[in-house]
Amino acid sequence: MSTYNEVKKILEEKRLDESLAAAYTKANFGAQYERFAAVLSDFAEQYGENAEREIALFSAPGRTEVGGNHTDHNHGKVLAASVDLDAVAAASKNDENIVRVKSRGYNIDIVDLSDLEVSEKDAGKSRALVRGVVARFKELGYNIGGFDATTASKVLSGSGLSSSAAFEVLVGTILNHLYNDGKISPVEIAKIAQYAENVHFKKPCGLLDQMACSVGGFVTIDFADPSSPVIESVSLDFEKTGHSLCIVDTKGNHSDLTDEYGFVRSEMEAVAAFFGKKVLREVTKQQVVENAGEIAGKTGERAVLRALHFFNDNERVEKEVAALKAGDFEAFKALVIESGFSSYMYNQNVYSNKEPKSQPLSLALALSEELLKGKGAWRVHGGGFAGTIQAFVPNELLGSYTRVMKSVFGDDCCYVLNIRPIGGARFI
Repeated sequence: MSTYNEVKKILEEKRLDESLAAAYTKANFGAQYERFAAVLSDFAEQYGENAEREIALFSAPGRTEVGGNHTDHNHGKVLAASVDLDAVAAASKNDENIVRVKSRGYNIDIVDLSDLEVSEKDAGKSRALVRGVVARFKELGYNIGGFDATTASKVLSGSGLSSSAAFEVLVGTILNHLYNDGKISPVEIAKIAQYAENVHFKKPCGLLDQMACSVGGFVTIDFADPSSPVIESVSLDFEKTGHSLCIVDTKGNHSDLTDEYGFVRSEMEAVAAFFGKKVLREVTKQQVVENAGEIAGKTGERAVLRALHFFNDNERVEKEVAALKAGDFEAFKALVIESGFSSYMYNQNVYSNKEPKSQPLSLALALSEELLKGKGAWRVHGGGFAGTIQAFVPNELLGSYTRVMKSVFGDDCCYVLNIRPIGGARFI
C-alpha cells in the first residue's frame, strides 16, 4: 500500500491512467484526478496529514435499470448496468477497532466494532449501512478491522441511480481490500450490501441495485429464487455503439406516491393470489389470459394489465440479453422502446392518477419519441410516476436532444452517462 505522500504525488503527476481506463472514459480522466485529489485532501483535513500513513483510493458506481420494469418484486428478471457516476473514497487502516466514514456534506459516521448489533435508532441513517456491512463481514467469517475514510459521491440522490447501494458497495470494497486482500467476490459484496440495507437500514430492497453496482457492466438477474438469484454478466463495449445514455430528471414531485408504487406490486400479487400463489413468477401468462375476465372481476382490470406487463417484460429481458450478446444494438433499442410502451400502457406507472394534469414523464417520453424515433430508444426509468426517464441517444443527436430537454426541464435536468465496465474497485 502507498503512503499519503506517494498517493498525492501519483495524482499530481497523473500516473493513474491505466487504472482509471477500466472505469471512466479518457475524456473524464482530468475530472477524476481532481475528485480523488479532493477526497484525499478531505482525508488529511479530517484525520490529520500524516505523510507516511498508508492509504488507498476506492470507487463504487451507481446503476441504471435497463430492462424489467417492476418485475423484481414478483420474482422476475431484470437487466441493469453500472454507470460512470460513482462514489469515491480515500481510506486507511487504524488500530482503534473503530470505523469512521466522513462523506462530503454529511456528518461523520462512527461505528465501534465491539458493538455491531442492529440499532433501531439508526434505522434509515448511513451509519446503519456502515454497521450492517461490517457486521455481515464478521458473521460470514471474513476479516474486519478499523479504518478511517472520506468519501464523495456523484451518484445523484433521488435519480434512480442507487446512491445508497453505491455507498454500501464502497464500504464493502474498502473492507475487502484493507482486510481481506480483495479476495471476496463482487457478488458476495453485493449480498452483504443488501443485508446491510435490509436488516440494519430497515429498507426491504431487492438485490438488483447492489448487484449492478458491485459487479459492473451489464448484468442480468433472475429472481425466481430471491434467496439465491441467478446472476450473469453481459459483455458489451458501450462506447462502440455510438450512443450515449441519458437520464432526464423531469423534476416531478415524488411526495405522496408511496401508495402508487405499492399498488403496482399488490395488484400483481392479487392476480397471483387468484391462482393461490404469492407472486406472478409462479403463474403463467396463458393462465392469466384464459381467466382474464374472472380475474378482472375480482382484482380490477388494471391488475390484469399489470400482470401482462410483468410477463412480457420478463420475456423482453431475455431478448435484450440475447441481442446484446449477439452485438445487435438495434434489436436491443427496439426492445427498450417496447418495454417503455408496456410500462406506459399496461403497467401504468408514467403518471399519477391523483394529478392527471401533471405529466412531466409523459412529456419527456413524447419529446424523446419526436427527437429519437427510428434512431434511439427511450423508456421510463425505475419506479416511475415522477422522476426520471432513460434514453439511448445517438452521439450525433446528443446536442440537440439535451438542448430540448434542458429547455423544458431546466439546465440541470440531463445527465449524460457511460456504462461502466467494472463495479467496486481499488485504484491505488
